[in-house]
Amino acid sequence: MEVALPLHNSQTPLLGSSSLSCSEYCFASKVTNWSKPFSRICCSSMEQKLNPKPKKAECVERRVKVLDDTQIRKAAPPGLCSQIEKLVLCNRYREAMELFEILELYHDGCNVGGSTYDALVSACVGLRSNRAVKRVFRYMINSGFEPDLYVSNRVLLMHVECGRMLHARKLFDKMPEKDLASWMTMIGGLVDSGKFSEAFGLFLCMWEEFNNGSSRTFVTMIRASAGLGLIEVGRQIHSCALKRGVGDDNFVSCALIDMYSKCGSIEDAHFVFDQMPEKTTVAWNSIIASYALHGYSEEALSLHYEMCDSGATIDHFTISIVTRICARLGSLEHAKQAHAALVRHGYVTEIVANTALVDFYSKWGRMEDARHVFNRMHSKNVISWNALIAGYGNHGQGEEAVKMFEQMLQERMIPNHVTFLAVLSACSYSGLSAQGWEIFYCMGRDYKVKPRPMHFACMIELLGREGLLDEAYALIRRLPFKPTTNIWAALLRACRIHKNLELGKVAAEKLYEMEPEKLCNYVVLLNLYNSSGKLKEAAGVLQTIKRKGLRMLPACSWIEVKKQPYAFLCGDKSHSQTKEIYQKVDNLMVEISRHGYVEQNETLFPDVDEEEQGILKYHSEKLAIAFGLNNTPHWTPLQITQGHRLCSDCHSAIKLIAIVTGREIVVRDASRFHHFRNGSCSCGDYW
Repeated sequence: MEVALPLHNSQTPLLGSSSLSCSEYCFASKVTNWSKPFSRICCSSMEQKLNPKPKKAECVERRVKVLDDTQIRKAAPPGLCSQIEKLVLCNRYREAMELFEILELYHDGCNVGGSTYDALVSACVGLRSNRAVKRVFRYMINSGFEPDLYVSNRVLLMHVECGRMLHARKLFDKMPEKDLASWMTMIGGLVDSGKFSEAFGLFLCMWEEFNNGSSRTFVTMIRASAGLGLIEVGRQIHSCALKRGVGDDNFVSCALIDMYSKCGSIEDAHFVFDQMPEKTTVAWNSIIASYALHGYSEEALSLHYEMCDSGATIDHFTISIVTRICARLGSLEHAKQAHAALVRHGYVTEIVANTALVDFYSKWGRMEDARHVFNRMHSKNVISWNALIAGYGNHGQGEEAVKMFEQMLQERMIPNHVTFLAVLSACSYSGLSAQGWEIFYCMGRDYKVKPRPMHFACMIELLGREGLLDEAYALIRRLPFKPTTNIWAALLRACRIHKNLELGKVAAEKLYEMEPEKLCNYVVLLNLYNSSGKLKEAAGVLQTIKRKGLRMLPACSWIEVKKQPYAFLCGDKSHSQTKEIYQKVDNLMVEISRHGYVEQNETLFPDVDEEEQGILKYHSEKLAIAFGLNNTPHWTPLQITQGHRLCSDCHSAIKLIAIVTGREIVVRDASRFHHFRNGSCSCGDYW
């Protein structure tokens, strides 16, 4: 039975009950003195004439006296404690805890000293076992062991590291003596568990008693400031760190860079970085990540090259960050350089950086490279599997995604909700209805993963793909929560494909209520009305768009040729090869017309400017393809990236262009990847 240690409210200030304002975080704040939190208890004990607890030696003597003839107490085998300590020293924590079970059988805790308890604490922390923590702590209490301050701090750390924060707080409040390590262990645990306000409350109490200005203290409180998102509080801590002479400490500086970045001030973050006398690898990683976090991808990449030129050591975190930046920029060449650096610096087995590479190659149409990196990884976590499965799904390779999911289960990797979202999305993209429903049902049945709205959106899309719109709507009405925008958008998309006007109006109205300023919802309904011949209703939607002042951005497409990215707008004539590009488009249109292409004149798909209606032939993706065909060898595939969805006219045209040119053309639009080969698309004409 676990011993509950009571809180003494008379000595414990109420902390963390509500979030504190900036003005409350003042180092001069008057709070209760915590230096002697148990003075009243001591006085009460004296008044009742209670004898103080005996010391360890006295404890042994008293136990001998009270034993009668009917009681037999066996002594633990000699040398057991030293064996436990040696095992812990060799990081053999599980074996140490198995020996501790023998100690528990003998109930002779008086032979266990502080060094053994110290070792047991290390074993509990190493195993991260709540059960082990309870056993060790119960044994310590029942044996009557009186820990000194060091052992008390270690026991406190054991509870904090294993996430037992409520018990840790009780222990902390009951400690008759506390030093700086006690306070910082408790405060650090609160910060790690996200209880930032409570951490600041304890910090103010500690500051009055110790007034300590170590770098560890400031790093912890800077992290708390970042967690609260209060930049003014962070600036106070920064100012105090400068006054205490630790402002130039590398750990403090890196924490400040992270804090200012998370609080939205990239300028302050860069100022701290510039002031650092020695820029470490961690500092470089922090400032690069800060720029990437705020969307300054090109600046972040430039900082990476500055880091390389400075001679700073590149680690796997650097490579992971750079790979994610490349994924955002769509720069295959820079990603290949990051991959080469990964191999060159000996991180081929590192999980984080290799997973980032799998994710990058998957997002940019290089599934063979993604699979190659994945297969070479010596160890994989669930994130690695998720990245590969999602990649196959986005590329329309649903069967391969399901195959990898099954292999993941065979290797006893436990899937999480992201795994199920990846594989269900793959099934919905590829129309694998039977596999999708089987996986959906096994979520809760076999793995106790509760389906979330995004999982249900995949199932709505599966039903919609098969034309089962009434069943999809019935499922939405039976949902145990309020349907999200993704769910209604999946239904609206299905209604557009299958021209179900009435149900499409229901889905569109729900989306209007939830996202009244999102233009693409109006345009999907506009397309639905136009394709159904409801011109009057279409005019009404168009009038609503104009009344709300909504306007689409011009469509833009990118292609990388010879390591250089090129961007094209609809009807773009700014390129130096404009004449050749337009001539190529004209020739392509003539060729595909012989294969049955007819220019479509219906209203365009979401995110395409209505002014482009009259120039369908020269849409941005067609210009990018023409440029790529003119400037790359005939055996290489083309890869186009665009920020909008493919319109139905371009989708039909590109399928035929793939036939007449014999090229594979990959288009990554705002919806998914489209792999055009031999006149067909991986999306199955459902996007």
